[in-house]
Formats: sequence, C-alpha cells, structure tokens
Amino acid sequence: MFGRERIQLKTPDQVTLMRRAGLVVAHALAAVRSSLAPGMTTADLDDVAAEVIRAAGATPSFKGYHGFPATLCVSVNAEVVHGIPGPQVVQPGDLVSVDCGAIVEGWHGDAAFSVVVPPACAGDVALVAATEDAMWAGIAALASATRLGEVGAAVEDSVDGRYGIVEGYVGHGIGTAMHEPPDVLNYRVRERGPKVRPGLVVAVEPMLTDGSADTAVLADGWTVVTTSSARAAHCEHTVAVLPSGLWVLTAQDGGAAELGRRGVPVTPLA
Repeated sequence: MFGRERIQLKTPDQVTLMRRAGLVVAHALAAVRSSLAPGMTTADLDDVAAEVIRAAGATPSFKGYHGFPATLCVSVNAEVVHGIPGPQVVQPGDLVSVDCGAIVEGWHGDAAFSVVVPPACAGDVALVAATEDAMWAGIAALASATRLGEVGAAVEDSVDGRYGIVEGYVGHGIGTAMHEPPDVLNYRVRERGPKVRPGLVVAVEPMLTDGSADTAVLADGWTVVTTSSARAAHCEHTVAVLPSGLWVLTAQDGGAAELGRRGVPVTPLA
C-alpha cells in the first residue's frame, strides 16, 4: 500500500545516469530473449545476462541482494517472480519470465519480459500480451496522472477481469536503491497515492495469472508460485516522469513505439 516515506525525485543528470543503467538492462534482456531456446537451462540464461552486464562495466542489481544468488530472476510457468536460475531445462511450450537489474555509477535500472517458447499455446500467448498491454497502460497513465493511484487503475482497467492480478508484489520507486518509495500498485484502491511530479522514477510491473492469483513462496525462500498452478506472466519497465513527458529508461527506444500507439509522447533528455 502507499506509504508515507519520502520519495526521491531525480534531477535531469541523475535520470541520464539511470538511462545508462536502463540500457544495460535492455541489452541484457535482448540477449537473453534472442538466446532462449529449448534445451537451455535457466542458469545458461543467467550466464548470458551476466556477460552483457559485465562487458558494459556495470554490476548486477540482484546478485547478493538480501542473499539472492544470481544475476537474473527466471520464473517458469506457474512461477510468478523471483525464480532462481539453476539446472531447470527450458522446454517447448514453457512460459518464461525474465527479470533483470543493473547498476551504473550507483544508479539502478530494472525491467522484465515474459515469452512463450514455441510451440506456443494460444492461451499463454494471450496472457503474455495482456500483461504487456497492462504494463504499457500503466506507464501511459503516468503522462497525465496527478496521483500515482491512477497507474494501478489503468492496469486494472486494461486487464478488465480477464486474468488474475497478483496483489502481493507490486512496482516500486527506483534510483540509488533498487527498491525505493513509492509502491506502484497494479490495481485500483481508494487511496489516491502520492502526487506524480517531474523527477519521479518508478518501475511499473504487473504480474497476471490465467487463474487464481493466490501465491506462495517455495522452500528456497525466493520463488513465488501460484497456489493453483495457474500460469503467470510478468512485464516491467523503469520509467521517468520529466517536465515535458515520459522516458522509459529500460526500453531501447525510450518507449516511443508503444507509447506512440497510445498517443503519449516520449521526451528523452538531450
């Protein structure tokens, strides 16, 4: 729920540094997406991302975070988020969610995507598409929002009751720490939330399920799964609110294509 903690608004120079971190994340996720194939282990995917981050002179955000042992979170099928990469082999038809963070000069970027490994079930493809649409609807809402609660309302409206919305895990502020105030909910609540101001940088990350959205954490202390074995998808971007508009820091095009379809301009800093 929305807290009362102080929100760190970023200066233009700080947003520019966060864009550098965001692009490292974007490149790492692109490399993972292009490499992902049946027969790979989730640890293999972790190695791909680790090499991209290392080659960029950046540092993984996740590795060592509260003891997390890997560069990526890789969650498969009924795993929602925080899956630990390891010996699990990717199979045809798996729904794979990949979450990545990187640090450049003390500033974080954070993003995630979900994809279905061919041959893809139509239901899984629709779930992934709905999750992506919900994320972009939430991001687009920031362009005109006066209060952060409008993001969650936009996500819920996009989902329109077709899928479960995981409520126990939400988006967040981001900056010199990977998780900062404020929480960014993926559903409508009565509280309007903090004001949306220039300098606000948040990660918008809906997680949807094709059945019950109830979850549990496995014995490893990290992996979140649906209790009903419903499939889950997770999509995330880090986005900055600037005086002249939005800039999606973890999208290679800054969000221009997807936000443009929604009539929202992208205004990257020079």
